[in-house]
Amino acid sequence: MYAVIGALLFFMISILTLLVAFGLPLGEFTMGGQNKILPSKMRVAAGISFFIQLFAMVVVLQAGGFIPLWFSSKATKYICLFFAIYLLLNTLLNISSKSKKEKYVMTPLSFIAAICFWMSANHI
Repeated sequence: MYAVIGALLFFMISILTLLVAFGLPLGEFTMGGQNKILPSKMRVAAGISFFIQLFAMVVVLQAGGFIPLWFSSKATKYICLFFAIYLLLNTLLNISSKSKKEKYVMTPLSFIAAICFWMSANHI
């Protein structure tokens, strides 16, 4: 269950990331929230982030037993723990954001996703 919730949250975040990478005016939700439309270099970073988020979705679904493992159980567990820690750090950064959209929308999403990754890692 945690894996599905984590994957769904990451799916929503990845769609937002993709839209921002294509230049839609949603930048206040991501990457510090200082730009409504991200500058070119930040769009490239968002594009790279999109693929990392897709990878994270696959890994958490593997951890939950919803798709076959690409990696060993141990590697899958450590990758999930890595994303859980990353998301906790991201939560702290989102809390400190000057953008209210990032602070109040992305902070809870990031925190809940962190919990989902943590719980999925501990159920492998």
